[in-house]
Amino acid sequence: MLFFDTHCHLTDDKFAGESADVLRRAATAGVRRVVTIASDVEDAAAALELTANPGVWSTAGVHPHVAAQAKPEDYGRIRDLLGEPAVVAVGETGLDYYYDNSPRDIQRANFDRHLEIAADLGKPVIVHSRNAREDTIAAIRAAAGITGVLHCFSGDAEMLGTALEAGWYISLAGPVSFKKYDGGDLVRAIPADRLLIETDSPYLAPVPYRGKRNEPAYVREVAEAVARLRGVTHEEIARLTTANALCFYQLPETAPQLPVV
Repeated sequence: MLFFDTHCHLTDDKFAGESADVLRRAATAGVRRVVTIASDVEDAAAALELTANPGVWSTAGVHPHVAAQAKPEDYGRIRDLLGEPAVVAVGETGLDYYYDNSPRDIQRANFDRHLEIAADLGKPVIVHSRNAREDTIAAIRAAAGITGVLHCFSGDAEMLGTALEAGWYISLAGPVSFKKYDGGDLVRAIPADRLLIETDSPYLAPVPYRGKRNEPAYVREVAEAVARLRGVTHEEIARLTTANALCFYQLPETAPQLPVV
C-alpha cells in the first residue's frame, strides 16, 4: 500500500538538516512519492535541489503571504524553474484574507500572474485559499483551461462545486482527522477521480500527532481519516489518491519512488 503526499514544505526551517531522515521515515511508512511546495523564488530553487532524491518533485511560485515582497523579475525566474522536468506545478499561490500579510490587491495580481504562467506552460496550479471565498471562486471561473487544486480544502459547497465544474482537484489534509471537523458531507461529495491527500507539513499534523511537527509520513493518518468519512478502506484511498496525484502532476505510473533503506 503506497501513498503520495501531494503537498509538503520540506524546505521549511523546521526541517533544517533533517530532510534525509524525513524522507526515510516517509518511505518506511509507505509514503513513496512527495511534492515539496515552494513559497517564493528562493524557496523554489531550494526545493528543486531536493528533487535529486528519487520520488521527490517540486513547484515554483510565490505564496500570497509574501506576494508584496515579489519583484517583477521573480515571475521570469518562476517560468525558468518550471522548465525543469522535476518542477511539476505552479505555486503555491492564491489568496489569504485571514492573515492579510500582503495587501489584497497585490495578492490578486500575484494570483493572476501565476494563472497566466500555468496557462502558458500547461502546468497545474496549487491554490491556497483562506477567507477569500468570493475572489477565489471568481478566479477559478475565469481560469478556463487551467488545471488546479484547492489544497488543504476548507471551503464551502459552492467553492467545491465551482472547482469541480472547472475540472479541478480537491486536496484534504490533517484537519479532516480533528474531532470537531464538520466537513464530512463535502468530503463525501468529492468525486473519486478528483480527490488528493496531503500533509502540508510541517503544519497541521493529523491526529494522533496534532500539535507536533507534521511530516510526510503522517499522510497515512490523513488517508485513514478520509476513508472513515467516505466509508471505504484506507487501502482504497491510497490507491485512488496516488493515481489521481500522478494524473494531476502529469507523472507516469512508473514515476520514481522514495527508496526504502
